[in-house]
Formats: sequence, structure tokens, C-alpha cells
Amino acid sequence: MKIEGTHQIHAQRDRIYAALINPQILQLCIPGCQSLDKTADNTYVATMKAGVGPVKGIFKGNVRLEDMQPPSHYRMIVDGKGGPGFVKGTGEFDLQDVDGGTVIAYKGELQVGGVIAGVGQRMIEAAAKMLAAQFFSKLDSEIKKAEQPAVS
Repeated sequence: MKIEGTHQIHAQRDRIYAALINPQILQLCIPGCQSLDKTADNTYVATMKAGVGPVKGIFKGNVRLEDMQPPSHYRMIVDGKGGPGFVKGTGEFDLQDVDGGTVIAYKGELQVGGVIAGVGQRMIEAAAKMLAAQFFSKLDSEIKKAEQPAVS
């Protein structure tokens, strides 16, 4: 399955790029992410609670960031397994300056197997789009929160 889209955030590109590769921020922004722990440079082990329709469970796996070209591009490789099956995916993020902020263009491919694949392609696609929207909404919120001056 392929997924792609764009999202605009009213912040500087370098701030957004830094947030997109920060494991603490990623853990807060990825829906269902329970942990994201660094194991090596640009490599993490993750635990996520996820599901599609009636099929839900805990997935454990690896996240690796590659082809990093700050502040404009990187690729994310994900593979995980859990009770409902497995997930493998790659995603690319490209950031471009626009008036008033930055546009993030993302595209990726996702493979699912096991029980979770039985819910159907349309349902999985709808869930992937919803999770992407939740991720970018939370990212936007975290970046705005970081830009607010500290109250003394």
C-alpha cells in the first residue's frame, strides 16, 4: 500500500526537521507509540499500540533513519511484529520553505501481514491516512509549544 501527502506547518524548516528526527518528539507525535529508545545512531527500538478496525495489539520493532540531508530530506525504515501480524514500511520526508512556514511532503509504502491484513486494504488505507493526520496535528502542536516563551 502506498501513502503520500503534504502538510504545512508555520515554522522554520530547520526547527521542523529537528523535531522530525528527535525521538522524544516522535514518541509524543506517533499515535499509539509507547516507547522509542535509541539503540545506535539514527536507529531506535519502538513499542506501539495499534490496530485497524477490530484487530488491535502491541507491535515491537525497529525504526531507522537514513539518507539524512538536513534540513530538507530523510528516509525512515520501519519493521515491527506483534500479535496481530507484522508491519514493514519505508517513508520519505521532504521539507520545503514556503511563505509563512514549511511544507512537508511525505510518501511511503507499507506492507502488512497476518491477522491485521485480513481487515482489508481500504480499511488499512483509511487508518493510515487518519494516523498521518493525527501525527502531523500533534507535530504542529509540539512545535508551537516549543516556540512559546517560557513564563517566569
